[in-house]
Amino acid sequence: MKTRRDFLRSTLLGASASWTVPMFVEQTFAQLHNDSKDLAVQGVTGKDGPILVVVQLAGGNDGLNTLVPYGDDAYHKARPRLAKTEKEIIKLSDYCGLNSAMPWLGSRFKEGDLSIIQGVGYPNPNRSHFVSTSIWETADPANRSNTGWLGRYFDNACPGADPTVGISFNKTQPESFGAVKNPGICLSSPELYRWIHSGGDKVMAEEFFNDLNRPDGENDAPVDGGSIAMPAGGKTGGVKGESNLAFLERVALDARVSSAKILEIAAKHKSTVQYDGTPLSRSLNLVGRMIAGGLPTRVFYVSHGGFDTHNNQVGTHERLLQQLDASLKSFMADLKEQGNADRVVVMTFSEFGRRVNENASGGTDHGQGSCLFVLGDAVKGGLVGKHPSLTDLSQGDLKFTTDFRGIYATVLEDWLKTPSKPVLKGSFEKLGFMG
Repeated sequence: MKTRRDFLRSTLLGASASWTVPMFVEQTFAQLHNDSKDLAVQGVTGKDGPILVVVQLAGGNDGLNTLVPYGDDAYHKARPRLAKTEKEIIKLSDYCGLNSAMPWLGSRFKEGDLSIIQGVGYPNPNRSHFVSTSIWETADPANRSNTGWLGRYFDNACPGADPTVGISFNKTQPESFGAVKNPGICLSSPELYRWIHSGGDKVMAEEFFNDLNRPDGENDAPVDGGSIAMPAGGKTGGVKGESNLAFLERVALDARVSSAKILEIAAKHKSTVQYDGTPLSRSLNLVGRMIAGGLPTRVFYVSHGGFDTHNNQVGTHERLLQQLDASLKSFMADLKEQGNADRVVVMTFSEFGRRVNENASGGTDHGQGSCLFVLGDAVKGGLVGKHPSLTDLSQGDLKFTTDFRGIYATVLEDWLKTPSKPVLKGSFEKLGFMG
C-alpha cells in the first residue's frame, strides 16, 4: 500500500485524472456538526456569493523581477544582467515598481484594486518545489497536514454544498482541495476546450469525461496515471462496509453528471471579450463562463507554469508575466460585462521566490521570500508589508517579512466571511488589504 505522501507525489507530478466526491458522501456528512460552532455557513447558491480565484505561478516566481526594487543599489549589483532599470518598470514608489510586462496590472494598482503583498514566505523555508508547494497548499509549515486549507474551508463553512464548491483546472487535484467531506472537483480536458472554442460535438466531450472517470475494474484505486484520483485526504469516505470498487463507481457516476452539467453551463455564456490562446487564458475563460452560468462554486483554481527560471531568464520571465497580465485583463473585463466583477477576488501564489544574486547561466535559483497579488473590486489596493532587505539575507535569500497564513486569514474572514482559526488551525494577524 502506498502512503498518502507517496500518492500525492505521484498524482501531483503528472497523473492525468478527473474526479469529484460523490453525492452520497455529501449526504452522509450533511448532518455532521462543524468543527467550530461559530463558523459562518456559506449558502449553496452560485448567484450571489463571493468567489475566490486562485492562480498558481508554478515553479517559483522571481519576485525581485516582478516587484522590482529599482531604487536599491544592492539589487543592481546582485543582478548585472537581469536587473531592471527605472525605464523598464511601472513606477509604484521611489523604491519599487512593477515589471513593465504587466501594464494592465499596473493600471489596476493605480486605480486602487490591486494589492501587492511584499516579502511573503513562512518560517523554516524549504527550497524543494514539492515540499514548499505542499506547505502553501496545506497552510502547514511543518508539512504534516492531511487536508488542504481550501478543503478545510469547504468542510467547515460549506456543509451540504454541491460537489462543484471548488473546481480546479489542473491535471490533478491541488493539495489545497484535500478534504474529509467535499474536496471539490478537478477537470483537465483538451476536449472540453476544443468543444467550447471550436464548436465540437457535445456528446464526444461527454464521452471523453465518461472514459476518464470509468473505473478500471481493479479492486483498489488506481493512483499512478489511473482514470480516477482519490481525494487528497487519502480516505475513500464511503459508507461503512462499502468496497473500494463500489466507492469508485459512485465517484465515476457523479463525475459524469458534474462534467455534463459544467459543459452545458459553460456553453451558454458568450462573451464579447477576447481571450488569447494561452492555457491560462483558456482556463480563465472557462471560469468566466461558469460564473456567468451561476455555478455554485466558491473557489476556482488555475495554474500558470514555467517560472523555474534557472537559465536564460531574460525574455522568458517577461513573457510569463505578460501572459498573466493579458489573461487577467480579459477575465476581469468578462466579469465586468457579466455584472459579476464585484463577486470575484483573484489571489496569486508561488511556492517560493528566487535567490537575490543571478547565477552563471543567466537565471536565478530557488530562494525564499517573494511577492503576491490580490486583485478585485473589493480589494484595498496598495503595497502591503515591508519589502525584504537585499543585504540582510538568509543564506543568500530574502528573509520573509509576511507570513502567508496572514493572507489566507484575511481572504477567509474579510472576503469569504468565515472564521479563519478552524481552517488555518491557528490565529494569524490579518493584513487589511480587503476593502
